[in-house]
This record gives sequence, C-alpha cells and structure tokens, in this order.
Amino acid sequence: MSDFGLYLVMTDPVVGYAACCEAAVRAGVRMVQLRMKDAPRDEILTVARELRRITAGTQTTFIVNDDPSIAAEAAADGVHVGQTDMPVAEVRQRYPELRIVGLSTHNPEQTAAAITQKPDYIGVGPVYATPTKKIPDPTLGPETAGRMIALAPFPAVAIGGVNLETLPAVIAAGARNFAVVRPVCRSSDPYRSICELQEAAERLMAGAQA
Repeated sequence: MSDFGLYLVMTDPVVGYAACCEAAVRAGVRMVQLRMKDAPRDEILTVARELRRITAGTQTTFIVNDDPSIAAEAAADGVHVGQTDMPVAEVRQRYPELRIVGLSTHNPEQTAAAITQKPDYIGVGPVYATPTKKIPDPTLGPETAGRMIALAPFPAVAIGGVNLETLPAVIAAGARNFAVVRPVCRSSDPYRSICELQEAAERLMAGAQA
C-alpha cells in the first residue's frame, strides 16, 4: 500500500455523511473512514452501505471503523481497528474479503509491535489534543509521532488535532499521510475545506523535499 495523503475520518459531519463523502470523492480523497461511535449497529450499517455506493468505482477507498463485520456486510474496502478491537490476524482470517486492515497505535511500543502484526497502515496519535474521543490517549506531540512514523515499514497516518494550523509541524516531523476530523466534518463546505488541506499539504511536502 502506498502513501495517500489526506485521510478523512467522518464523524457527525454537519452536512451529513453522504454529502461529506461526496465532497471527498469529488476532491479525490483516497481514504475515507466512517466512524460512528456508540451509534446502533443498524444505523451504522445503513450509512456504511450508502457511503459504499458513493465511493464504488472511484479512487476513494472506503474504511469502516472498529467493526469488521459491518465493514464486510457493507462491502467496504477495509476496516480500521484499535488496540482493544479484533486483532489484525483474526480480521484477515475471518473477513478475507476486507482487503485493507488499519491499526491505531498510541506510543512507540505499539508501533513496534504493529510491525509484526503487519497491518496495511497504522494510525499514529493523538499528535495533539482532540475532543473526538471520550477517553483520549496521551498526546504525543509531533516529534514523538515523527519517530513512530519513521519506524513503520508501511504507511503511517498522523491523527489527532491535525488542521491547517498544526499541519506544518506534522509534515515537518515526517508525516506523509494525515487524518482530519473536525476541519472537514465541522465545515459547511467540506469540499472547500478538503481542498485547502490538500493544497497546504502539497506545498508543505514539496518544501520538505526541496
């Protein structure tokens, strides 16, 4: 799996899940994740099926958070699991139709352990404080996140408090993939917000490589 840049995590977008996902597809976002914490399973599955319909046949890969059974039932491309969810090897064994399995890591030890588990990509965070989790993990800061990213032999996604203001430090620390939630989900114009983030990342990465 190659680097993909902006990774959109959709949680309660103000314009609705379908409109937010349509904006992501239009903007060429390569990875979108549905994250509906604490919602009833049937509701998550209904939304997941709608987003699968929107992303089908596009360059946008569709991931479901936490639950591989919902991901498989919705015919998603993959699932993203946390440290306390189903292990990566078990996901692959039970749901071979899911071609992508991502894994969250929250410290260097978890990143090192992930190398033996061989997910397709890892999340690294939270880089900065974020209110999107009820019980947040300790904040890493960009330097520690950068060290974790450097350890990974597969794509690593910086997540947690990433926005236009913090993106320069995240890119400078070595991130080539970054996840956002609020900058897009809280926007009444998600397409514009996505494009601003993509353009900023492109400039910053070009500068880092110069």
